[in-house]
Amino acid sequence: MLPAITRFHGAPFPSSRTEFQLRVGVVGCGQIGSRRATVIHGSLGDDLVVVSDVISERSQALADAFGCRAAANWMSVTRDENLDAIVVATTNDFLAPIAADALRHGRHVLVEKPMARNVAEAEELLDAGSDEFAIKVGFNHRFHPALARGHELVVEGVIGRVIYIRCRYGHGGRPDYHHEWRADRNKSGGGELLDQGIHAIDLGRWFMGEFDEASGIVDTYVWHGGESARTAGIGPIKGSSVEDNAFALLRTTAGQTMCLHASWTQWRNLFSFEVFGDRGHILVEGLGGSYGIERLTVGRRNMDGGPPDEETTKFDAPDQSWVLEWREFTRAISDGRQPMANGADGLAALRAVEAVYTSSRLGSVTRIS
Repeated sequence: MLPAITRFHGAPFPSSRTEFQLRVGVVGCGQIGSRRATVIHGSLGDDLVVVSDVISERSQALADAFGCRAAANWMSVTRDENLDAIVVATTNDFLAPIAADALRHGRHVLVEKPMARNVAEAEELLDAGSDEFAIKVGFNHRFHPALARGHELVVEGVIGRVIYIRCRYGHGGRPDYHHEWRADRNKSGGGELLDQGIHAIDLGRWFMGEFDEASGIVDTYVWHGGESARTAGIGPIKGSSVEDNAFALLRTTAGQTMCLHASWTQWRNLFSFEVFGDRGHILVEGLGGSYGIERLTVGRRNMDGGPPDEETTKFDAPDQSWVLEWREFTRAISDGRQPMANGADGLAALRAVEAVYTSSRLGSVTRIS
């Protein structure tokens, strides 16, 4: 059980959030870290105490915006005894070391996906923790309303027994995308499969259960500076050392299949997540913003043949997934439990990612251990 933070006074999670204060530090002040800081600052009761970034001007600007302190380095945050929780939103190479240090020093942790560059780093991170502290992985897609409602419908049995999932997810990058940190394997650990594809894999596990084998192809078609991953071999390639496309098949222990295409060459931003059962299907399209309005379509199989009866719901309100994910994290701490999309979920998703990479390299189906 997670220990009660003294400011909670052992009380149940209050809906008003006025009876306690969770003191939080944020490491990494880029786009995602700034978004997390905004949510924390705007929450009812929680206190954004300190932020840190390798670019001091960036952390100072965020500190000035929210009236908190800017720390000189990340260890000043993870080892601050006045803090209850740490958000880690750095490049992938620093996620696991910083999160592990925070856990060793008695902090609850929300670490952005993919939580580590590889399985070995993720295992070291989890070894640093204990049941006393919450570990949340930043899988905010679970908190998008269309996906959350779709999951409820699957659990309720509306589409019957789930047979397979088909997901397409991608964007088109930016000028010189192959020179950004995500294209550097030493910093990122992998390309589009580890970047956006891991969100889809997490959703697949959430909707269907544990994957036990994988096969796939990963390659670099555009964001490489002139040489393809296929011809360059396993080692670093010119420009980018990671894949810009991943094609994967993942199979659960129950024999269900997920088909995934994650792409950095999807020139029009796209998110499409389809779940098929023996009595119907659900389709989630869009994530808001440049991915288009979020829509949930529920189709019920016509047992006499012909097209299914379908009903579509639009979710066009501003994206609240980050707020809802933060609320789940704080509620888990208050309840003395591990949060939804926790460290074990992050590790399982990473194991699936590594299995796809192995399959692509060896040209064979790979067991997920």
